Amino acid sequence: MKILLAGGCGYIGTTLYNYLKEKHDITIVDLQWFGNKTDCNKIIKKDIFNLKQEDLIGFDTVVFIAGLSNDPMADFSPSENFIQNSACPSYLAYISKKAGVKKFIYASSCSVYGFSDDRFSTEEDPTFTQHPYGISKLQGERGVLQIADDNFKVISLRKGTICGYSPRMRLDLVLNIMFKHAITTGIITVNNPEIWRPILSIQDAVQAYVNAIEIDVPSGIYNICSGNYQIKELAQIVKKEIETAYPDKQILINNLNIQDVRNYKVNCSKANKFFQFVPKYDIKMIVNELILNKNKFDFEDKNCYNIEIFKNILNENQSI
Repeated sequence: MKILLAGGCGYIGTTLYNYLKEKHDITIVDLQWFGNKTDCNKIIKKDIFNLKQEDLIGFDTVVFIAGLSNDPMADFSPSENFIQNSACPSYLAYISKKAGVKKFIYASSCSVYGFSDDRFSTEEDPTFTQHPYGISKLQGERGVLQIADDNFKVISLRKGTICGYSPRMRLDLVLNIMFKHAITTGIITVNNPEIWRPILSIQDAVQAYVNAIEIDVPSGIYNICSGNYQIKELAQIVKKEIETAYPDKQILINNLNIQDVRNYKVNCSKANKFFQFVPKYDIKMIVNELILNKNKFDFEDKNCYNIEIFKNILNENQSI
């Protein structure tokens, strides 16, 4: 298949490209805010809003994994957040359909569930997000699904918080942050140990995208996660695995008990039913892969922290 990865140089995109390149014809469109760790020779360095219908002709599938990727970026610039996460995927889906693309896959987020009670949210349950990032992902989801029909499949993957090693590394995600601080300071700080999060290993995330691309999946929304964990469980597993790997290290866990506006866990049975999504990585496996690859990235590299690069880009644009 001929596939366009919008945001293909990012944390997920780089790993997804490496999985797809042996079987499919891949083109990436990416402004390369965080550089390029792929060997792709078909990269369009262009803002998605500058793409035209004719640029999409001939593609079988378009995957939107671009946009702003977390709450800190969304809170820093709510306006840019709504542009990139709501309007941008809607525009790309619109011109993709007009160009004859058959399938569009949108990177949504379980953050749309906001703060829920002690239950496993399904795709049919109400969403309670009241903050810029979650709202924007929900709006983007609704925008792309609005134009789905028999000739234009639209799949929205509501992903849990992703973690693990990627050649385009990020250290601003909950498990990756814990790993960084455990290694560098010996202290894991937990804002609220009791809240729940669906966690998604990057390998399981990539497999979900691959299955959604290669299998005839009905249009709709699909929860994707490797497992649901309380934050205190994550910290305890990180502590145990690092102390096992490095017997001379003793890791402390510092619980702050700060209130959080997000608390949710999700049911992924729909994805299993329709495109055979079966997660393979638990937290122990993810942490050990981070340990295995820790010499491949620099804990102080600003490119590993999306908010730092984003602030610099916005400041530079405002000074022009």
